[in-house]
Amino acid sequence: MTSWPILSVIVFLPLLGALFIATLGDDEAGMRNARWAALWTTLITFAISLIVLWRFDASSAEFQFLERRPWLGGAITYSMGVDGISLPFVILTTALMPICILASWTAIQRLVREYMIAFLVLETLMVGTFCALDLVLFYLFFEGGLIPMFLIIGVWGGPRRVYASFKFFLYTLLGSVLMLLAIMAMYWQAGTTDIPTLMHHAFPRSLQTWAWFAFLASFAVKMPMWPVHTWLPDAHVEAPTAGSVILAAILLKMGGYGFLRFSLPMFPDASQALAPLIYALSVVAIVYTALVALVQEDMKKLIAYSSVAHMGFVTMGIFAVTAQGIAGGIFLMISHGIVSAALFLCVGVVYDRMHTREIAAYGGLVNRMPLYAFAFMVFTLANVGLPGTSGFVGEFLALIGTYRVNTWVATLATVGTILSAAYALWLYRKIIFGKLEKSSLAAIRDLGWREMVVLAPLVILTILFGICPKPVLDISAASVTQLMDSYQHALAPVKSAMGEVKR
Repeated sequence: MTSWPILSVIVFLPLLGALFIATLGDDEAGMRNARWAALWTTLITFAISLIVLWRFDASSAEFQFLERRPWLGGAITYSMGVDGISLPFVILTTALMPICILASWTAIQRLVREYMIAFLVLETLMVGTFCALDLVLFYLFFEGGLIPMFLIIGVWGGPRRVYASFKFFLYTLLGSVLMLLAIMAMYWQAGTTDIPTLMHHAFPRSLQTWAWFAFLASFAVKMPMWPVHTWLPDAHVEAPTAGSVILAAILLKMGGYGFLRFSLPMFPDASQALAPLIYALSVVAIVYTALVALVQEDMKKLIAYSSVAHMGFVTMGIFAVTAQGIAGGIFLMISHGIVSAALFLCVGVVYDRMHTREIAAYGGLVNRMPLYAFAFMVFTLANVGLPGTSGFVGEFLALIGTYRVNTWVATLATVGTILSAAYALWLYRKIIFGKLEKSSLAAIRDLGWREMVVLAPLVILTILFGICPKPVLDISAASVTQLMDSYQHALAPVKSAMGEVKR
């Protein structure tokens, strides 16, 4: 228990910043002040989250920095806390928000105040999702994030922004209605919505199966898993650059976090029985979306399909329920959050100059933009999973963890790594190498100081976590071990019963 509610401060400080920005004027000075207020709010929030990281005891698997207040009746409480699984996502969220504000500094010139408010409200809802320790509170934060993202795509997006935002909203909302029904059933069965209590509650097998599917309906859309992934490319193509960054880096990870927080610990029997379904969907996602990425003509669409393929590795590793698989899934989500964010920022750099994302419109940029070519190369190679970059560690651990359980699934998934090299390197060659033949590119300028400030930390982290992944793995190690132990303990009666039947 902490002396002051540090998690609540991290969660609601962006909301206070949004309220302050709402009081500013709509003139030029008001827009400038809105940008600076949003930047300082996100930087202070990030600084406070680093205090949590510094004071976090990685050797303990228990929830830390606990806050508990009565809220709705006796059963539903305002409950906050973080463990080794949720803390990395909190830090990732708070770290990327200042980068998003900086990336939007000159790109957004219309309704600037409202844009900054939408991003700060979104930060509150995203951080709240990872900190919530009550099912109802989690659901409110989880679903609330739909609204600001819907507005960010629908108001500041591209030509087909309204279609993309409605598709994103309806897909995500449909799955979440089923999850709400499952939450109500769990409350009636267990008499509480407290997540730590529910993680050790033995739900009957019949309830586990349909509740597992209900949660899958929501998390699969959010990740997104094949075949409910079709909203993602449209949303990415139409979203502004910072919207794509948050969508790929944070919102997609809520699905994987949900599997770790709810599906495995609360429905272990169903998770084991239905793991082959997840394996099948993961392999299809890895191979199929990689093939689709090979024929894309839009840079954002190609990166969006690559995100679906990478999330296939995450789900495969998580449901292998081995130490390497789960650790690899968590690490890959953090790595992908950094790398995919950086790739969309790189697309935004050239889009701000040329106002097109068509791959055919570019070529030979290394001649005019050597700094950009270097940064884009680092992130492309990390996306491929080159050893020495953060992308390799997560994929390698996920594959090892899966191989211990099912060799065929791991073998088929490795095909995806070959295909990812094909489409990522093809994209890099078409944009960066070759002759600078297009006259429109003759005057294109290299990275400015603001763009270097945005991309440099991501380059450093991509290489640092590739060479030294231990800090990220150590934070989650104790929580992963406890998750596996409780999962195996819950399955023990089932395994012994099956042994008796075999005899």
